[in-house]
Amino acid sequence: MSQRITVHQEEKPIYDIVIEKDYKKLKEELLKLHSLERKLCIVTESTVGDYYAQQVKECILPAAQAVEVFTFPAGEANKNLSTVQKLYEFLILHQFERTDLLLALGGGVVGDLTGYAAATYLRGIDFVQLPTSLLAQVDSSIGGKTGVDFDCYKNMVGAFYQPKLVYMNLAVLKTLTEREYFSGMGEIIKHGLIQDAAYYQWLMDHQKEIQERDLLVLEQMITRSCQIKRGVVERDPKEKGERALLNFGHTLGHAIERLMHFSLLHGECVGLGMLAAYRIGVNRGQISEQSYQKLVSLLKEFGMETAISGLSACEIVAVSKNDKKMEQGKVKFILLKEVGHAYIDRTVTDQEMEQALAEIGAVI
Repeated sequence: MSQRITVHQEEKPIYDIVIEKDYKKLKEELLKLHSLERKLCIVTESTVGDYYAQQVKECILPAAQAVEVFTFPAGEANKNLSTVQKLYEFLILHQFERTDLLLALGGGVVGDLTGYAAATYLRGIDFVQLPTSLLAQVDSSIGGKTGVDFDCYKNMVGAFYQPKLVYMNLAVLKTLTEREYFSGMGEIIKHGLIQDAAYYQWLMDHQKEIQERDLLVLEQMITRSCQIKRGVVERDPKEKGERALLNFGHTLGHAIERLMHFSLLHGECVGLGMLAAYRIGVNRGQISEQSYQKLVSLLKEFGMETAISGLSACEIVAVSKNDKKMEQGKVKFILLKEVGHAYIDRTVTDQEMEQALAEIGAVI
């Protein structure tokens, strides 16, 4: 088991996505980044750190001048500028220079926060993504979007800053709770819906193996999702066009996530956002009811939420207006013409969004 996907920018290779079954080859990959001449700082959160920080440190210690570990409390509530400030202080006290290297060991919260700190510490220090959640492996670790939440606004402060390497150990997925694991399926299903109908069908055909975390099937799935995202971000690295398609399900999903005070996981909220977007397509006569019901069934198979509970449709729409996806006062809404073909629509009305949300359980 071993895969390597190279991400390009302006036709030049900028980093590799390496997919392995353990951390044994991480030292070799870091040596390619001249790590022997650098101090390394593993940035992680308390839950992941307890599992893997020492293991990763022991793996990479022979490949570095020194290895430090910075750990912050787990949870979306700590993805903020206060935690970034504490990381800055840690790096300063340990005399990290611009030539040194950060390693983001964790899920999306760790990857996004570490990437943002790397982009801004000493005006830019290199970093590596070591994603440990399924969602981070197929989504947030790829493409160079970094950032933190500001007050209750998700990812409102950030930067585009590319990693030097993404190294995935698929074995870590075995230690995820069922809910955390299945949350990653929200982004994976999204990849099929927006760009690859055959992949979407493949996911339906391999539900059992995915549920059982069969590593060979996971390797195929994660590789394909990474290839889809790689292609999009190569063509549009700073979201000036096509990359916005990756936001399918996110406009209303982020609003739901915020209103639920992050009690629902990101992938769960994306799933609900995709259902709402699908309902708009059904109501416009673009997508069939049968296709919608297939998505509902697939989400249920992976333990995902398929109905909104206790939220007002009007409030969800209002909160969506504070999302960073707004452009000149209008929502860049992502809809499907058909499975595998997404597009940007700037004509979706508040009434359409509210109706779609009501059809999946929101209160009118």
